[in-house]
Amino acid sequence: MTHLTWKTHELTVGELSQRSGVPASALRFYEREGLIHSRRTSGNQRRYTRDTLRRVAFVRSSQRVGIPLSRIRDVLSLFPEDHVLTKDDWARISECWRSDLTDRIEQLENLRDHLTDCIGCGCLSIDKCALANPYDKLGEQGAGARRLLKSCC
Repeated sequence: MTHLTWKTHELTVGELSQRSGVPASALRFYEREGLIHSRRTSGNQRRYTRDTLRRVAFVRSSQRVGIPLSRIRDVLSLFPEDHVLTKDDWARISECWRSDLTDRIEQLENLRDHLTDCIGCGCLSIDKCALANPYDKLGEQGAGARRLLKSCC
């Protein structure tokens, strides 16, 4: 395991990978997507500032709860590339996520509570579907599993 000292200001892609637990290929992908940034040495090797660990942890945590990379990029783009994110910045970011996370929690609870029931997909192949969704009435509200979508419940 790579142990970083307080004197470490820049990390190689390998060091960042080992310390963050994220494969180097994913780090290169994050960089291509504009989620993290590096500088290049004269030998064209990537060097990441130490605070990139925070950004990578944020990206991974956000992905884990289902936030799309495009939304993660939008929030991170509020800050300059060389800006070290502070506690106040994290508070600002968390406000951006609050309504998204609340919606996701409601959707997950709805999924949990109706997973063994008719989900409103219109298949009418389960005995209960014909009773819970006769003549595919939920299909009039739009495509997909209507009972699992927040807007239809």
